Amino acid sequence: MSAPAPSSLVVVEAEPLPRQEEVLTDAALAFVAELHRRFTPRRDELLARRAERRAEIARTSTLGFLPETAAVRADDSWKVAPAPAALNDRRVEITGPTDRKMTINALNSGAKVWLADFEDASAPTWENVVLGQVNLVDAYTRNIDFTDARSGKSYALRPADQLATVVMRPRGWHLEERHLTVDGRPVPGALVDFGLYFFHNAQRLIDLGKGPYFYLPKTESHLEARLWNEIFVFAQDYVGIPQGTVRATVLIETITAAYEMEEILYELRDHAAGLNAGRWDYLFSIVKNFRDGGAKFVLPDRNLVTMTAPFMRAYTELLVRTCHKRGAHAIGGMAAFIPSRRDAEVNKVAFEKVKADKDREAGDGFDGSWVAHPDLVPIAMASFDAVLGEKPNQKDRLREDVHVEGPELIDIASLDAHPTFDGLRNAVQVGIRYIEAWLRGLGAVAIFNLMEDAATAEISRSQIWQWINAEVVFEDGRQATPELAREVAAEELAAIRAEIGDEAFAAGKWQQAHDLLLRVSLDADYADFLTLPAYEQLVG
Repeated sequence: MSAPAPSSLVVVEAEPLPRQEEVLTDAALAFVAELHRRFTPRRDELLARRAERRAEIARTSTLGFLPETAAVRADDSWKVAPAPAALNDRRVEITGPTDRKMTINALNSGAKVWLADFEDASAPTWENVVLGQVNLVDAYTRNIDFTDARSGKSYALRPADQLATVVMRPRGWHLEERHLTVDGRPVPGALVDFGLYFFHNAQRLIDLGKGPYFYLPKTESHLEARLWNEIFVFAQDYVGIPQGTVRATVLIETITAAYEMEEILYELRDHAAGLNAGRWDYLFSIVKNFRDGGAKFVLPDRNLVTMTAPFMRAYTELLVRTCHKRGAHAIGGMAAFIPSRRDAEVNKVAFEKVKADKDREAGDGFDGSWVAHPDLVPIAMASFDAVLGEKPNQKDRLREDVHVEGPELIDIASLDAHPTFDGLRNAVQVGIRYIEAWLRGLGAVAIFNLMEDAATAEISRSQIWQWINAEVVFEDGRQATPELAREVAAEELAAIRAEIGDEAFAAGKWQQAHDLLLRVSLDADYADFLTLPAYEQLVG
């Protein structure tokens, strides 16, 4: 193991939390400091490269496969490392934050994998960052239980062979962790989340027959994947575990990454576990990158952009083709429905939609898919069981029938749907309700029977921004304008106050959420990520 740097170089600026000393040990902080010193400079360069690439897209209104990496795509000889046993069958994955109750429920859910989320489903309060790590350690040592104070119901882990395999998702590269500084500057949240989790759990997971597995969010290029690979190599040497023990699944949730799927797998090939198709962030990325591109890039209401839209179909089929060509798992998108305890008819209709979606993914060749609620696990499982049977995956299905040309991935105009006034109202409603919860420290929020996360707020505010700047005219003749958005937002705020009462309204962060949504939706200078200005307002 490398000699640790003095931990005094890492400054923890936060109110002390119970048991934080178990996570913020001198040795763990020294490891995080070393990650920061070695890799943050390259992270900074890659963030600057994002801005340069975005400027180029603004100038050209196009994207294509990279000519400089054509040899990687043309070389049929390379494959990613074989999947470890614990990640070979991923037919259903459940997602959610790492609070204590969710940790137990997700591990017990019957899903093959739990995406333990420190990113979009977790508002990055210091409590969530630190105690989420505590909860995972407790789960691995079987020292976790939970009793609901309101219902009195108790939760405990099932036997080890019935638990989901954990794949942990750190924050994206753009976010800092203000509570940890090294040499006078904040450490990237990604390195804090990864570093603490890896340091405390890598060997423990190996002893359990699994390993340190990760989902990598918001990746925009193969160079960003290369940086993660360098981090994995260093980290494995630092703690003395074999190279290739780490496995990473990359979310292809940006439009630029969609053009570099093979290159991303190539950069991570000794550590790659697969790719995932992330819907809302993908649409958000299209709006962000092509917001200057005119009418042909204007997206309709988010709920009208299904996975059967031609450009989304091209994206998902290319993902399956790419993964299986290289021996990697292809993981499908999210079923976000939250079952109602009171309305069986709502459930019946929603379950049929979930089944159709999962049947399509299994039929297209995906090896697994995501759900947001334990009640959806059996539905998704049945869809994949029907195709896979006893096989752990269908990576042998190469989808050589798929041929996607670059323009197909950004052919938004082929979608026969248009923005509607109801779509504007829904974007405002969901945006305010989600941001209010996020500012209270909640990252996964049930809104209108759907489990929403930060990607939801991103696409909501991006659509408001895009429709106003594209001067969209809705079906009722009204034009999208800042004034109309303010009017709808005021109506929604009044409706929320009437719905929950004056006392609850005053106790919440509703006005703050309203103001922040309008700020990022109406400012001429489009914010790269909503969570950047939101983090400045997050208490804790």
